[in-house]
Amino acid sequence: MDMNIPAESGPADQPQREAQAWLRRLTSGAATQRDLEGLRRWQAASPVHAQAFAEARRLWKALDPAIGQMMSEHPALLAAHRQASGPPARSPALPRRAFLGAAVGAAGAAGVALAVYPPLGLWPALGEWNADFRTATGEQRTVALSEGVDLVLNTQTSVQRRMRDGRTVGIALIEGETAVDLSAAGPGFSVTAGAGRVEAQAGRFEVRYLDGSACVSCVEGSVRVAHAMGTQLLQPRQQLVYDAGSIGAPEAIRDADASAWRTGVLVFRQTPLSRVIAEINRYRPGRVLLLARGLSERAVNGRFAIAALDTVLVQIQRSYDLRARALPGGVLLLS
Repeated sequence: MDMNIPAESGPADQPQREAQAWLRRLTSGAATQRDLEGLRRWQAASPVHAQAFAEARRLWKALDPAIGQMMSEHPALLAAHRQASGPPARSPALPRRAFLGAAVGAAGAAGVALAVYPPLGLWPALGEWNADFRTATGEQRTVALSEGVDLVLNTQTSVQRRMRDGRTVGIALIEGETAVDLSAAGPGFSVTAGAGRVEAQAGRFEVRYLDGSACVSCVEGSVRVAHAMGTQLLQPRQQLVYDAGSIGAPEAIRDADASAWRTGVLVFRQTPLSRVIAEINRYRPGRVLLLARGLSERAVNGRFAIAALDTVLVQIQRSYDLRARALPGGVLLLS
């Protein structure tokens, strides 16, 4: 099945994205009076801004009771979410009551928890808004970065351009997945992701960087991966993984798995169900939460069309006898 790729985000989407960024910032637990004043100026600059923020507030408030109940019923989920979100910043912060009254409105205990821990990753992290290029959930985007260098950004991907002497020499992959196509031999191109640096002069390669772990795949040509723990050279149909403290050895890639996402397919081989759900969440608007923790390590095998992920979720629900509960904003609870 062919994948439907959403149109490239345009100016019409910008107010919504900015509103979500404001809401995430001001509910991070580190908001200052200056932040609140900045929000007010942004809202006053255009009726479109004010409307976009009102819609972001509406979604937040709609999710608030349901997510709060879910967190109270599943303490382990709240603990995991807090750990993923990190501790609140200790900088001088706007009193939460002042922010909630001025920007979001009254909220219950669940709302206070959500003010400290933004809800379930439903919008991008603040750092991603500093990217030169970024894709939304479910979007793929091709970028002609410079002569002879094309990028294909997969869903939820953020990159920053690296320049030297007025020339693009590489990118920093903040998060997500990108394919790099080098049409001819040149002075070299690099991708920095986490603790590693990927370099090539020609050919095609892919880099995926999520949750502090990177996977580098060589499709054509050769790729050099430099890391504090050593350097590896990849040949076609080879890949390796690394994180902050280690780098793995090259391994062969199955032909059927190579660049599967670029053809609209997700491939899982003995993949834990929790990781399958996490991958689906990268492509599907909203959030799927697996509350049946006892099933999280169940192995899943299959090739699934990205364009039909809701059908895949129905199959998962039936295969594991799960109960599904839909909430506003595309949130789906599987228990």
